[in-house]
Amino acid sequence: MTTFEQPNAESIMDRAKNILLTPDAEWEKIDGERPTIQSLYTGYVGILAAIPPLAGAIGGIVFGYGAMGYTLRPPLGNLIAAAVIEYLLALVTVAVLALVIEQLAPTFDGTRDRVQAFKVAGYSMTAGWLAGIFSIIPALSLIGSVFGLYSFYLLYRGLPKLMKTPQEKALPYTALVVIASILLLFVFNILAAALLSVGAEAGM
Repeated sequence: MTTFEQPNAESIMDRAKNILLTPDAEWEKIDGERPTIQSLYTGYVGILAAIPPLAGAIGGIVFGYGAMGYTLRPPLGNLIAAAVIEYLLALVTVAVLALVIEQLAPTFDGTRDRVQAFKVAGYSMTAGWLAGIFSIIPALSLIGSVFGLYSFYLLYRGLPKLMKTPQEKALPYTALVVIASILLLFVFNILAAALLSVGAEAGM
């Protein structure tokens, strides 16, 4: 195992670039690192996960949200609250997804390792988080969602390497994790909407 050093801005950008452009080589490097779960959050996950909610809030302030010829600009407080909730749920999503990855590993002849699972969950989301920058212009948010699908491919390449699953079992393993992530997003979107609704009513 290589010594893990707390990333700086340059190393974070390098990692994000490498995981997108040369995922196999970068997963190989990541496999040899042994960070703590806390350092993963403070040095990577917590930083990149802030991109979509921050971009969305800026887009809402500058451009508003348009549909059928109408433009809606929510109050600043609502935008900030939505961004905070989205950010916190993104952090929770990584944790829950990591636990799913860890628990499913033996089913696919892999090794149950919590830190490795957190690395897969966190780094594989890089594409989705970076694509969140499109939310600055709400009309382009759909494009960002399409680019974000690349995270599923990163997951597929990372699972067998870090969780030691045979390559022939990587696809079904990935499929189950993707299904779990979609369910998580569905549940968390409902939860976020409920929290915002409660907050709006409390502010009335």
